[in-house]
Amino acid sequence: MDISCATVWWVAAGVAVAVELATGTFYLLMMALGLAAAAVAAHLGAASSVQIIVAAIVGGGATAVWHWRRFNQPHSAPARENRDVNLDIGERVNVVAWQGDGTARVDYRGSAWTARLAPGEAPTAGEHRIVAVEGNWLVVAPGRTAE
Repeated sequence: MDISCATVWWVAAGVAVAVELATGTFYLLMMALGLAAAAVAAHLGAASSVQIIVAAIVGGGATAVWHWRRFNQPHSAPARENRDVNLDIGERVNVVAWQGDGTARVDYRGSAWTARLAPGEAPTAGEHRIVAVEGNWLVVAPGRTAE
């Protein structure tokens, strides 16, 4: 039984996809694209050296483009300040009075929470906006218009 170069490339691409599914390394999918491109080149009758060059250019290029794309995307806020992670961010609470240690007790979601003021903010009574959640503490800033 004679195995063609294209078959070897397709098997290698399948192995790369299987390993990616097991490990979650998305870059392996980009390399699998390069291996698949080499298989197509083999089907078109390209020489072995051309197949290797096609695999390197397509796989390496796809990896480089994906890395560049991820690097240039804006990074999300830390989980403690990210509304996508914690739905309490942006909600409103009413601070009756600040204590001497810079904390306040606020009623939120049917229970009393300890709140502290966000850095750089002045302690004033009234409506505040939750800007972060640190453990079981709310970090609040004076209420402003929604951002």
